[in-house]
Amino acid sequence: MSNISEKRYPAPVPESVVENGKVHFGTFDQPFKKLNLLECDKPCGSKMPDFMKPSRLTEWEAFEVNMDEGALVSAVYKTGPMGFSIFVWYDKKEDKIYSWRNLVPVKKSKVASQLIDDFSHVKTKNSEYTITNDFMNGKAAAKGWSKGKNGDFSIDIKFERISPLANGVMPLAKNKDGSFRNALYSEKDFFKATGNITVNGKAYNTNGNSVGIIDDHKGFYPFFAHYDWLTTMGTIDDNGEKKFFAFNLTRNQSVDQYNYNENVIWFEKESFPMPPVKFIHKDGKKKADEWHIVDEKEEGIVDVTYKISKVFYMPIPLLCYYALPYGTISGYVSDPNGKKYFVDGMTGIGEDKSTRM
Repeated sequence: MSNISEKRYPAPVPESVVENGKVHFGTFDQPFKKLNLLECDKPCGSKMPDFMKPSRLTEWEAFEVNMDEGALVSAVYKTGPMGFSIFVWYDKKEDKIYSWRNLVPVKKSKVASQLIDDFSHVKTKNSEYTITNDFMNGKAAAKGWSKGKNGDFSIDIKFERISPLANGVMPLAKNKDGSFRNALYSEKDFFKATGNITVNGKAYNTNGNSVGIIDDHKGFYPFFAHYDWLTTMGTIDDNGEKKFFAFNLTRNQSVDQYNYNENVIWFEKESFPMPPVKFIHKDGKKKADEWHIVDEKEEGIVDVTYKISKVFYMPIPLLCYYALPYGTISGYVSDPNGKKYFVDGMTGIGEDKSTRM
């Protein structure tokens, strides 16, 4: 399909994301061995001194799980002076969100330097969380616990890859000479999930439908930044057969959405790039209870409606607006071959995030 750039199909991955101070922008077929974004020259423009590079780099590794009874978004995060682990569990039957956030100084939050054999970790007196990565073998795991106002939480989940990865590096700004800067790296992978999550003594055990996604992320965001995001994961009916399926839809500040975006379909042992999309919040409201996501040119490639049920808001006054909604999606997405995947009734997990940092 002409709406998919050749640069959205995976190319052989360089050993490192930055080489001789320059960033490799594009879509790649394997994990990077070195995610050395701090080695790039003037990542946020010529006016920013080099000593500020570490404080401008935002990093996280998110571990997301979808089960019959509930859905989890968890992560180890570091940005500026702050690090934290977070667990946000949505109980589908109760239609209720439980959350735990554990803040630490940034030096005490470890986000994996790469996904081949490194790990992410945060420990506090009320929590501990470790995400272990073994991506060359298609595996990962998460184990941890937390206590707080919402009670007790624990996780012990293992992942095994279902579909090819989605690994991309995007530019969020341009220099005066037209070259790119403010690099954003994002790798997303789709897995089968086995194990359990326990919330206040109630165990939620995986079954053959249980799946997960890892979203690994490092980037130099502009001082004013915004993105919308929606994902789903699970199984769909394909001509009478149940098959694993997931998608990722994001509208961020990539200055070349056609060539550099992170939109992808995973279907069993395949993955497909998607065109740029746009998010339309109902009535233009910030806290709308319904979103409509379509392909940028409105050619009928993406047509998804997201009805929001419950929202987790992360309080970071003045610096960040962060909403993490859970709900139900309907509609379809299409792969480059024109095949439509209908997603009616699947669980949607979204983000609406604006920062001024």
